[in-house]
Amino acid sequence: MKKVYEVVKIKQVIKEVAEEEKFIIRCPQDGANVAAEFIGDEDREVFFILCMNTKNHVVAVHRCHVGGLNASLVVPREVFKSAILNNSASIILSHQHPSQDVTPSREDIEVTHRLVECGRLLGIEVLDHLIVNAKADFYSMKEKGHV
Repeated sequence: MKKVYEVVKIKQVIKEVAEEEKFIIRCPQDGANVAAEFIGDEDREVFFILCMNTKNHVVAVHRCHVGGLNASLVVPREVFKSAILNNSASIILSHQHPSQDVTPSREDIEVTHRLVECGRLLGIEVLDHLIVNAKADFYSMKEKGHV
């Protein structure tokens, strides 16, 4: 029998941005503005993270999952993969509802608690989980006591 070796390739797409275009997160509205720019008007639910360094500069953004009209399967491994590869000190979770309603579901709150705990184990702090829409309206799980 021949031995078969599988090569796993993790591909990151890197796009350099000018210094003045770099994002710094100082408050939930800053995070919501960045997330809304990338995913606010999607027609399906998209789970998205902002990876940050110790000074809250966004060093990477990552679409973890594209779901359906009203749900997205969130797997902690996929959420933290980009954070680990980019040596992130912390992350902000984000997703949008295609309905543009930023009210969280029970599942949104439960997944937030699960990901915060995973972040603790990995040493990557989850600063917030934002639900955004195209107008950059948002719901901050941290402001509402869920993080």
